[in-house]
Formats: sequence, structure tokens, C-alpha cells
Amino acid sequence: MQKGRLIVISGPSGTGKGTICRELLKGNDLDLSISMTTRAPRAGEENGVQYFFVSREEFLKTSEEGGLLEHAEIYGNFYGTPRAAVLEKLEKGRDVILEIEMDGAAQVKRSYPDAVLIFILPPSLEVLRKRLTGRGTETEEQIQARSSQALSEIHRIYDYDYSIVNDSLRDAVSDVRTIIRAEHLRVGAGSEALVRKYEEEE
Repeated sequence: MQKGRLIVISGPSGTGKGTICRELLKGNDLDLSISMTTRAPRAGEENGVQYFFVSREEFLKTSEEGGLLEHAEIYGNFYGTPRAAVLEKLEKGRDVILEIEMDGAAQVKRSYPDAVLIFILPPSLEVLRKRLTGRGTETEEQIQARSSQALSEIHRIYDYDYSIVNDSLRDAVSDVRTIIRAEHLRVGAGSEALVRKYEEEE
């Protein structure tokens, strides 16, 4: 059985990463990586569904033992991607999607070089500003700051394997699926099993 692919989705805030991932998961042929966190569950959240909720001590122990593909501290709480849970799904042939920021993506690539990194871009900075404004959750000052940060983050595109401009959600989702399909056809990805099959037929 061919191993699954670890698909990492990143990009500046407002590019539609989360929406793309939600659309991809509707097909039931991808699994979402569930992060581990030290923050307390919010109303309606369940352990193992939105997050794996753990103590600070357990998180640090897991990290020290190499049990995380990536981790970060955000506003005093730790967040990370459990290695064992992801690898188990990949070994079963399931593709796993992971939506994280750029620093986390770089950590994943170092700890799991076979990960496929996809960078999501806005059609333009003007469109990005409109999307951020449309959220209605940030002040004009915050929007300007995010827009400036986005330009800086876009320069990190060279750390990624693929880039997609999210001008059309439907096209962007289709592009991600095309990339996943191409990765499964890459020579080296399960090629040994194919070669053995032909050898056995000889």
C-alpha cells in the first residue's frame, strides 16, 4: 500500500487557507491533522476533535522526546503537531492536510522532508485588504499591519514546493487536488512496490 502524503498549506492571513482546507476535507479522501495545545478548551470543544488538550508539562515532555513535527508558543500557550498521529495516518495510506503558519511549515519540512508545502497567495494586495476588511473583525490599523506583513511573508514563497493564487476558490481547491495527485505519481513514491510486482511476474 502506498503511503499517504503530508500536505502543508500556508500563506498570509486573508488568503483563504482555512476555506480551501474545509473544501478539501468535504471529499473525505483527506484527513485533517489535529494539533496539540496547552490552552483550555472553549465551550463546545472536545478533546481529540478540535485539539488534543494537554498540560504544559505533557506538551514539553512530548516536544523534548521528538514527538512533535512542529510547535510554537502563541500568547502564552503552546501549539504543536503530534508526530505519531500524523505518521499513523500516512502509513495507512491516508493523505493528511496541515494548515499552519510559515515558521511551522519550515519545521515540518526539516522533521519530515517528504512533506509537500503549498503556499496560498492572494490575487493582489488590494484584494487581500478587501478580504480582511470584509471580515469585520479588525481595525483599519490592524488591516494595514497585516497587509504589510503579507508582503514580507510572500517573500518566503521560495521555501515552498508549489504556489497557488486563490482568485477562485473552486480553482484553488482543484489545483491543490491536482498537486496531490501528481505527488502520488512521482517516481520514488511507492515505485519500489511497482518494480517488485513486475519482478514477481517475470
